[in-house]
Amino acid sequence: MLNKDFISASVPTLSLDDTIFQALQLMGDYHISHLPVIEDEKYVGLVSEDELINAEEDTGAIKTLQADFSKLSVNANKHFSEAVRLLNENSISVMPVIDNETNWVGAITVVDLLKGMGKLNGVDEPGGIIILELDKRDFSFSQISKLVEANDADITQLNTTYDSAQGTLTVTIKINKLEVSAIVATFQRYDYVVKYYFGEELYENELKTNYDHLINYLNI
Repeated sequence: MLNKDFISASVPTLSLDDTIFQALQLMGDYHISHLPVIEDEKYVGLVSEDELINAEEDTGAIKTLQADFSKLSVNANKHFSEAVRLLNENSISVMPVIDNETNWVGAITVVDLLKGMGKLNGVDEPGGIIILELDKRDFSFSQISKLVEANDADITQLNTTYDSAQGTLTVTIKINKLEVSAIVATFQRYDYVVKYYFGEELYENELKTNYDHLINYLNI
């Protein structure tokens, strides 16, 4: 999917002549901390709530802050992973979307991106989740798939996250069955480390109760 497929219909824009007060009011109304500034259908930059709050007078035009605008943006026809990366790296709430001539196309919010990625990854579909931890060199998709299929189930999603500090690979698997205990037992029988498993009875390994691994499943 492309960045343009995740554009939100609910992000307002600012012009250079809008006041700082107006910008802060819009941010409060829409519960976001960044707003794109547009002039003559061209993307000018992204202004943050912190910049507006630190301004000397809230009656002044936001063009007085233009030198501090962020120029972050993504191209409408690029893969959405670019928006995911930039939103994560820069901790912003809105990602501007432009075309090749910097014409304004729209904006992606973190909330809408998560919703879109959830649909893309099938998180709305019923099924269990199993999270394995293993050495990178031991990863074999064919073996993992074979062990799941041996329990009359199929893998619907598989994502990996590599921890370079620990030298371990986290493999998150979504299967098309809610009952995961038999599959978990099979993995353990083949000496896989099962860190977490979530199914019909919401099984969870006692070693750690960390929801962050579900975010890894979404590649955030």
